[in-house]
Amino acid sequence: MSSDLYQNIVIATDGSANSQRAISCGIKIAKLSGATVHVLYVLDTPSVISEAWTAGKEMLHEIMMNDGKKVMSKIKKSIEDSGVEVKEVLLEGHPSDEIINFAEKNNMDLIVMGTLGKTGLERFLMGSVAEKVVKCSKVPVLVVRNLSPEK
Repeated sequence: MSSDLYQNIVIATDGSANSQRAISCGIKIAKLSGATVHVLYVLDTPSVISEAWTAGKEMLHEIMMNDGKKVMSKIKKSIEDSGVEVKEVLLEGHPSDEIINFAEKNNMDLIVMGTLGKTGLERFLMGSVAEKVVKCSKVPVLVVRNLSPEK
């Protein structure tokens, strides 16, 4: 059974355990609709690597890039194993901006992502990537909460 409701779904992930539920939900929706999944990982380089920082900048960028590629490879394999067509997308920038821009510029039908569960001062200062995507995206967004107890 397939539907024309969703043809292209972007699953945004940060590689965390919290994002695994979102990946599973995205796979289920893709199976039901016959959609292609675009698994998206954003290297958050602006918040980690400052413009003024010079020493070790290239090495840190390479480490972050390799970590992103490892995460993408693992997720791609699990999605392929489920029988869903998948494409990898690795971007750099502010995660919420990159997720929104990718989805809107590439005619995605749905964004699926998890919550990071930030609380208190950290959430107040940095904001939530999922919250920003929900507020600013023209593409529908499915936010999947992590059910594990907060620590």
